[in-house]
Amino acid sequence: MTQVYFHCSSTDRVLIDPRGAAVGDLAEACEHAEAVMRALVMAPGAEDWRGWVLHVSDDFGQLFEVPFVSVVGRLH
Repeated sequence: MTQVYFHCSSTDRVLIDPRGAAVGDLAEACEHAEAVMRALVMAPGAEDWRGWVLHVSDDFGQLFEVPFVSVVGRLH
C-alpha cells in the first residue's frame, strides 16, 4: 500500500489533501481520483469546477493530474 494525496488547484485557489488515501496500485489511485472529483462536483455550492485540476502525488512526487472537465464536461 502507498499513501497517495489528492490536491486540487485552480488559477486562484489550492485545496490541500492533508490525509490522502492508501492505494494498492495506480489503477486504484485513478479510481479514487475520479471519486474525489465527483464528490466535489456534486457537493452543494456555486463552485465552477471546470477550471480545476486534481493533482495526484505520493511521497516521491506527482504521479498524474486530471482536469475536472474530464468529469464535469465542457460548456457547449
